[in-house]
Amino acid sequence: MEQENVWDAATARHYDTPGTGMFAPEVLEPTVARLAELADGGAALEFAIGTGRVAVPLAGRGVPVTGIELSEPMVERLRTKADEATIPVVIGDMATTAAPGTYRLVYLVYNTISNLLTQAEQVECFRNAARHLGPGGRFVIELWVPELRTLPPGKAATVWRADADYVGLDTYDILHQRVVSHHFRFDDTERAELYRSPHRYIWPAELDLMAQLAGFDLEFRHADWEGDAFTAESRSHVSVYRLPVNP
Repeated sequence: MEQENVWDAATARHYDTPGTGMFAPEVLEPTVARLAELADGGAALEFAIGTGRVAVPLAGRGVPVTGIELSEPMVERLRTKADEATIPVVIGDMATTAAPGTYRLVYLVYNTISNLLTQAEQVECFRNAARHLGPGGRFVIELWVPELRTLPPGKAATVWRADADYVGLDTYDILHQRVVSHHFRFDDTERAELYRSPHRYIWPAELDLMAQLAGFDLEFRHADWEGDAFTAESRSHVSVYRLPVNP
């Protein structure tokens, strides 16, 4: 599954779920508030800006936001919310594509770095973030913690959600550190809709090493955008990396 095929026009049409899921106020508002604080009065660059879930409200707070996005259909959806002058977007992949200017903050939310399917690409993503930042600039990543402890011996899949109209499960390839998320949606008919997305999962310690290779230091890591402590039981984290102020 190539990323261009995953994030196609059909996905873009159904991506936004206003008021629910990742668009729920209790999810989105703390994210935007924390990013506005971390931008520290400067401009922000979002890798994989998508349909503008975070960028649009962040720009609404007065933070100048630019985006990089691989999927043109996702950007077309973004353009129904904000024009090019308000939120400029460069089409390309987040590991190598350059956006004009220097930024105070680069950010990657909702597990998106795992869309890069090799370790080399993920390292290049850190290096690309560093190229866009001035001294003391921050790179923020929101990412889930691999749930291998829930994987039964000899089994390759875990079910992480089961509702009346939805089942979500992940299939793991632990040899290559890959996972495919399967999303089944159905109603009272006999038909079901399947959406799949491939990922390369990353342990927090591995993420920190990638950061070091790009010249970053870990400033802090929390379990969520509200700043709760990251523990061994945390299912995700928000990690903030920073370039030295005096390189």
